[in-house]
Amino acid sequence: MERARAILHLDLDAFYASVEQLDDPALRGRPVIVAGASNRGVVCAASYEARRFGVRSAMPTVRARQLCPAGVFLPPRFDRYGALSDQVFGVYRRVTPLVEPLSLDEAFLDVTASRALFGEAEEIARRLRREVKAETGLTVSAGVADVKFAAKIASDLGKPDGLTVVPPGGTAAFLAPLPVGRLWGVGQVTEAALTRLRIATIGDLARAGAARIEPAVGASSAAWLVALARGEDPREVVPDEAAKSVGAEETFEEDLLGDEALLPWLRGQAERVARRLRAAGLAGRVVTLKVKHADFSLVTRRVTLPAPQDDGHAIYEAAAAQLARVDLSRRVRLTGISVSGFEAEDGARQQLGLFAPAAPPGQEKRSRLNAALDRLADKYGDGAVVPASTRRGR
Repeated sequence: MERARAILHLDLDAFYASVEQLDDPALRGRPVIVAGASNRGVVCAASYEARRFGVRSAMPTVRARQLCPAGVFLPPRFDRYGALSDQVFGVYRRVTPLVEPLSLDEAFLDVTASRALFGEAEEIARRLRREVKAETGLTVSAGVADVKFAAKIASDLGKPDGLTVVPPGGTAAFLAPLPVGRLWGVGQVTEAALTRLRIATIGDLARAGAARIEPAVGASSAAWLVALARGEDPREVVPDEAAKSVGAEETFEEDLLGDEALLPWLRGQAERVARRLRAAGLAGRVVTLKVKHADFSLVTRRVTLPAPQDDGHAIYEAAAAQLARVDLSRRVRLTGISVSGFEAEDGARQQLGLFAPAAPPGQEKRSRLNAALDRLADKYGDGAVVPASTRRGR
């Protein structure tokens, strides 16, 4: 008989704020809030000490200052977070190639086959948590289950620095007593509609069946939600593929509204993509922006640049221009940037003809600057020197 799948969901605890406390020990135990500094800025992350005051991700910075006037407010350092994320994901890939990143701080792992080498899924989760802590100083919450979304819920329940295991075949029983709002796709509006039908828990929803909730949520959503409530989630863990593109993306803790809230995230994503391109000796002509709205509808916009790029500022400017083509009157749960249409930098330069267009003003200077920054990062770590654009507030 075939054994059940073994899926892990691993989530770094209060990641951005934890990195700041890691790098500056004087901040440990204090309410740290990573946020844009302008009047229209929003909170990127809050330490658990800050959360006790009611501060949460995506809250306006002004409101966070009212709730926690003694908080330590810091600008985001996306390059540093990206470097540590890469290190953590490298630890994950020691036990399985089936790693599906969801954002900088969380991922699904399929360790079904890995059990033959490393023991049961719970043992693998414990090992990874130990190794991440030992090598980076960061804590990871873990959930273990035989389906993806149950593993995600399990890790949430164990936060911070916890491990929650759903026994094989026990997903439906694990879910039954939990509030229905825990299910993926159940936001405030859907939860209110289900509450009116006297469906308060996931178990209530599983027993109700799709026909009962279809008038409130629609046929396709009804079937999907009831299947989840019954522990049915056949989706596979989809690992990073050998790239036809290089990208970075974030799923926000809270949905964001408007370009003021989104542009700083695009800055950080563009810089991470650029570093990865330069490390791989690649440059690309096609910049693609991905925006996922709160209702899970997905929009992509892309532009082809006149010349291959590996510069973070140029990639950011291209993505920001595409953001202007997206309806931002609705809240956004995820943004991502990718670069494709690769040409190896050396090859591209060798193929420039006698009458090739001159490099844009300042490009050679920026290339030298990027090379210098990369050398400093390799020697001292990614947080040593950062572009000013990634440090400004919203």
